[in-house]
This record gives sequence, structure tokens and C-alpha cells, in this order.
Amino acid sequence: MSENTLLENIDILEILRLLPHRYPFIMIDKVHSVEPGNTITALKNVTINEPFFQGHFPTKPVMPGVLMLEGMAQAGGILAYYTEPENIGVKLLYFAGIDKARFRKPVGPGDQLIYKVDLLKQKRGIWKMAGKAFVDDTLVGEAELLASFG
Repeated sequence: MSENTLLENIDILEILRLLPHRYPFIMIDKVHSVEPGNTITALKNVTINEPFFQGHFPTKPVMPGVLMLEGMAQAGGILAYYTEPENIGVKLLYFAGIDKARFRKPVGPGDQLIYKVDLLKQKRGIWKMAGKAFVDDTLVGEAELLASFG
């Protein structure tokens, strides 16, 4: 896949082809757009049926921030696989680190999370990406993510 090729409306079947994650740990429902080597925008529908809401928290359901980070990382993984498609089904992309994580507002049932992840740089097999999570155009979380194929 050449860089600067914009792909749009990637469904869950294609996401499952790219990522090894499965229920209950898949944190992406749809990819709105991906530009290999540059950026991705993906969606997660948050429902009361999420297993983590049983304990986080029973009287006030709040999506754990670490799962928002995981969603950003999975979106970054899809970006990496479209950037280097020779790794699809051959190598796993491992989450290697996180910096500057901030959670701005709680996310709960009924929200639609929009993940926007931009590739900052790729050097010696390490991918550095900037991830942001939005609900209704409001920034709810952000972080810098590191990953590598292994």
C-alpha cells in the first residue's frame, strides 16, 4: 500500500483480519479513514454491554482510561499494518510504551469514541504515534504511543 493512499469505511471484518484482538478486547468497531504512513481515524461504540462496566463502576459506568489507550494503540496498529502490509498475518505489532497520557473527561455507555492517531516518526523499528480520543468533538483522552513489530 503506497503512502498517501486514502482508504475509507473499513468494516469490522477487515479490522479482525488485521488485528489479533477478539471480544472482549477489540476496541475498534470501524475505521473512518486511514492514510498509510500518516494518520487514521477510527470509531468505538461504547455500550452498557461492555464487560468492564460490571465492575467499573456498577452505579456510575465509566470506561477505564487504559482501555481508551488500548483503542488508540489498536488504531495505531491498523495504521502500521496498512503502512507495512507485508507484516499482516506475519508479525504482531507490540505496544512498547506510553508517554504524556491524559484523561480529560469520563466516557460512558452511549458515547461514540473517535480515535485519531498520527504517525510522528518511525526509526529503527520503533513507531511513535500521537493518539487522541474524542466524544462529540470534545477531547477526552490523549497520549503518545510506542510500538514495534515482533
